[in-house]
Amino acid sequence: MSAAPRTPQDAVELELIRSLTAGLAPSIIMTTGFTLAGALIVWMARDPLLLVLLLCGIAASTIRVVAALRMPRPGGPAEFPIARARMLEQNFRMGYLAFAATLSLFGLRAFMLPMPHIHMLMLCLLMGYTAGVAATIALRPRIAIPSMIMGLAPAILAPLFQFNPVYVAMSLMTAGFLTGGLLNLRVRYANTVEEIALRITFGNIARKDSLTALPNRIALREWFQERCIAAADGGELIAVHYLDLDGFKPINDRFGHPFGDALLAAVSKRIVAAIRDTDLAARLGGDEFAIVQFGIESPEDAERLARRLVAAIARPYNIEDRIVRVETSIGYVAADIHSCDLEQFLTRADQALYVSKRQGGGITRYDPDRGKADKGKAFAHA
Repeated sequence: MSAAPRTPQDAVELELIRSLTAGLAPSIIMTTGFTLAGALIVWMARDPLLLVLLLCGIAASTIRVVAALRMPRPGGPAEFPIARARMLEQNFRMGYLAFAATLSLFGLRAFMLPMPHIHMLMLCLLMGYTAGVAATIALRPRIAIPSMIMGLAPAILAPLFQFNPVYVAMSLMTAGFLTGGLLNLRVRYANTVEEIALRITFGNIARKDSLTALPNRIALREWFQERCIAAADGGELIAVHYLDLDGFKPINDRFGHPFGDALLAAVSKRIVAAIRDTDLAARLGGDEFAIVQFGIESPEDAERLARRLVAAIARPYNIEDRIVRVETSIGYVAADIHSCDLEQFLTRADQALYVSKRQGGGITRYDPDRGKADKGKAFAHA
């Protein structure tokens, strides 16, 4: 399992969805402005239909504010489920488009009335709303484009209700502004997607072991920190395994480094196949690997994984038409999450690994409870 199990496309999409949180403050401002200006327009026009649309608009805008509050925040956990992010975006989209449609109908009704002072206030609302959309929601065109069109539609259609050259000029200018805004939105969206994709690609390269494609120590530390913070309050049991290969160096010296590299890549595939989707395996360097398990039910779960790893790695390898065998020594620690210090867990697991190597291989568990009374009893070798 990698530190970022989703596809690159999903990672880009998640970043774009996170950008929707930038619309929170403008949404609150627009909700307040629409409520106050809309109430003033209704009071001046004494129009029942406008009152109904005002109430519907306030409700829709409140929904979109609540939806924005629930969106994943920029800089949040990289492991945020993409399916949940899409669901939250869909809720946000429905509220956002509902308000845009209500605002558009409110504006159309306002321009039908022969009251130029209302039209001035309405145009201010429409322009402010559309500018806010372009500034904050542009990275989600499925939301931004229909919202901008609906937002400025009343001003563009105003000459249908007010036969006046001034309204015709306003309509043409508004249509021009809208066209320019939509073209700019498309360019900005394309450039931003490319920028995010490059950033994620280079970030993944920096966090991935080039030989085995496993996460490296940097990625392991970041993944551990995110998961540990989320699990610390729940009293989860965690296991950290530290392993290296027995007999790897003679094989590497005999057949050459390319052969040894191929063997390490094959071993890494077996490690990944042996762990759960919720676990993470990383290459620490050389022939050393680490596996982290969150949410295990008992220390025996960690021991069972260690035994699976020993059995899987011990099977023969066919590399370059040569059959070779390597075995592994494993040290692990299983304990409640009392600290999000990965290095402390790795140190304990490495100490247990050292005991395994001294015993000629096998599996050793570091037991912090047994070691409190006597450090010499902290290690249990199997």
